[in-house]
Amino acid sequence: MRHLPLMIFAAGLGTRMRPLTDLRPKPLIEVAGTTLLDRALSLGRDAGAAPIVVNTHYLGAQIIQHLAGQDVAISNEAGEILDTGGGLKKAQPLLGDGPVMTLNPDVVFTGPNPLTALLQAWDDSMDALLALVPLDRATARKGGGDFSVDADGRISRKGDFVYAGAQIIRPNRLADIPDRVFSLNKLWDLLIAEGRAHAMIHDGCWCDVGSPEAIPLAEAMLNG
Repeated sequence: MRHLPLMIFAAGLGTRMRPLTDLRPKPLIEVAGTTLLDRALSLGRDAGAAPIVVNTHYLGAQIIQHLAGQDVAISNEAGEILDTGGGLKKAQPLLGDGPVMTLNPDVVFTGPNPLTALLQAWDDSMDALLALVPLDRATARKGGGDFSVDADGRISRKGDFVYAGAQIIRPNRLADIPDRVFSLNKLWDLLIAEGRAHAMIHDGCWCDVGSPEAIPLAEAMLNG
């Protein structure tokens, strides 16, 4: 199994998690006694990710202090939060030019390590491989699904699968997007239009830990 760089998105404002994020960034919120950021780092290390890059913005000094002495590079967005696409673009010099794993820390998984499963399913003919979970295994999800998956594993917009916050993606097409601040949705739309975006269905359960009320739901899911 190959090893790839990992980008963990930790710059967000955490507005849905207020008031818990009034004084600390969302990645440092604990679920079952472990911070969301440490859970994400464990998944990355278990999957052999190297290097690991974490971006920061909101209360970023706390995240930088939390990571002090660890094998993690910081992409500091102190001046301007860049969203996921802009954040990945800024961090690209730290990640290299090849495929990159990305992970949202505000999600919790049961079952196999999604990053390891992505690495096992990745094919060099792909430009993106997104981890998806069916709506009926998506705890605390508000709203419908994000994607459909065809018989060849390619994704299209709208359907009963939720993006699980983990993927492998080639960052070279970021150069085709002139914006400084933008979501990875812009890159996905380019790749979907070309039939270059694929799905890996996570074989387990998943929780969106985006709000305070989701924390006990995630803990219950983890406890089985």
